[in-house]
Amino acid sequence: MAIICVDAGTTVIKAVGYDSTGAEAAVARRATAVSRPAPGHTEQDMHAVWAAVAATVSEVAAQLNGTGDGAAGGGVSGSVSGGVSSGANGGPSGGVDFVAITAQGDGCWLVDADGEPTGPAILWNDARAASTVDAWTRDGLATTAFRRNGSSAASGLPHAILTWLRANDPARLDRSSAMLTCGGWIFARMTGERVADESDASAPFMDLRARAYSPELLRMFGLEWAGRLLPRVRPCPVAGLTPEAAAALGLAAGTPVVMAPYDIAATALGAGAVEPGQACAILGTTLCTEVVVESPDLEGPPTGITIALPDGYLRAFPTFAGTEVVQWTCRLLGLNDPAELGELALLSEPGAGGLAFLPYLSPAGERAPFSDPLARGALLGMSFEHGREHVARAVLEGLTMVIRDCLAATGAAPTELRVCGGGSASAAWLGLIADITGLPVRRSADAEVGARGAYLVGLAATGAAPSIAGAAPHHVRLRDAVEPDPARRAFYDRAFEDFLALRENNADTWPLLGTMRGRT
Repeated sequence: MAIICVDAGTTVIKAVGYDSTGAEAAVARRATAVSRPAPGHTEQDMHAVWAAVAATVSEVAAQLNGTGDGAAGGGVSGSVSGGVSSGANGGPSGGVDFVAITAQGDGCWLVDADGEPTGPAILWNDARAASTVDAWTRDGLATTAFRRNGSSAASGLPHAILTWLRANDPARLDRSSAMLTCGGWIFARMTGERVADESDASAPFMDLRARAYSPELLRMFGLEWAGRLLPRVRPCPVAGLTPEAAAALGLAAGTPVVMAPYDIAATALGAGAVEPGQACAILGTTLCTEVVVESPDLEGPPTGITIALPDGYLRAFPTFAGTEVVQWTCRLLGLNDPAELGELALLSEPGAGGLAFLPYLSPAGERAPFSDPLARGALLGMSFEHGREHVARAVLEGLTMVIRDCLAATGAAPTELRVCGGGSASAAWLGLIADITGLPVRRSADAEVGARGAYLVGLAATGAAPSIAGAAPHHVRLRDAVEPDPARRAFYDRAFEDFLALRENNADTWPLLGTMRGRT
């Protein structure tokens, strides 16, 4: 048995080949460009994303069949420029059992009647509709919708983007016949079918309890006209690979293709968070803290998002700013990479000498664990006594305070926190997460955790496993836990309260700062 899973992230497309034991046998990666053609606009070329998917899948397929360069190499590797290597087990020459896809969520990927893009994809972190979301939030509409949908409003969600397009580019909407997500776009290119997995459809138009689009939600936002653009919803859709796509991917026509839940949900599953109460934090472009729940809570505070899973739901708090904050700080301090930032941070004592950092750097504001398109970051308490090491530690502490804040917002009481994403490679950050959350922190042993989640979903969707939860114990491997230090944990309990107080006080300045930006 050989399986290929695709994880189409915002900046990197990954394809992973699994051998008959379920081990990662080959990995290919391709970078994808994100364009920002105007303030607040975040877009991608849809054909470029598909080309990157095709390139990575075809490379992995060649490796699994022993026909690619480096097929005899050992271990799993891969560079952003597209390097591939195959494990010693290799893949059988008999073909691939199925392909499973997970991808970035939200956004707006519009296609015409022939399935061709009507313009660039508008991404999940786009901010052009921030003023619309601000109005929905302040007049209570966002809260009313949350009571049915379980997700807070954000400028990168389809209802906000469609509202903006109706006002600013109606011709594009006229040319469009379907609104897909990134995963839906890739699935359509592979199978010819335009559908939405339940996870992708969850926000903003799904009635979560009915697991179907809600005409009432469309009416609330004045988007009845957009109903024609919504693809039909299917849980974990499965369809055959078309001959055209098969030729591009180097696979056999008719190979089953599974659309798994989108990336933050697939990553939680791949980290082994498959039972109610299990929690995961993704340290990636978004910091996403999430917990599996049996049923949606639509009566609590209107923050975060709720995602329909094949069995249950995921209560998730994906922020607008994650590891991009780390990269920004590295540039600011003249550091070569995040590893240097972690080493520098450890030169400072806990608390960074009284320096505090609010990490809300996205032009879209923030959406978790609170929603405010005007939110902005701040470095508070600076004096001549502070050095680079204090700034480095304050930044990592601020980001970790957000993880604790989001974890508290889930309402769960997990016994451990599973982490993954690029930031999980930092031992310094993992130590801070353990100390600040007070939980043992465990990393996945897989190189690509989102792909592993797609793998589990694919096994269940094709009948190769009875369920995702049944497959997880056999295929999810975790590293040893990073334990919290009791003394530092007590210190950070107080520091967390200080962080919340500083944010509340600073939030009063956000409208004024927005006015100042408008003048410039």
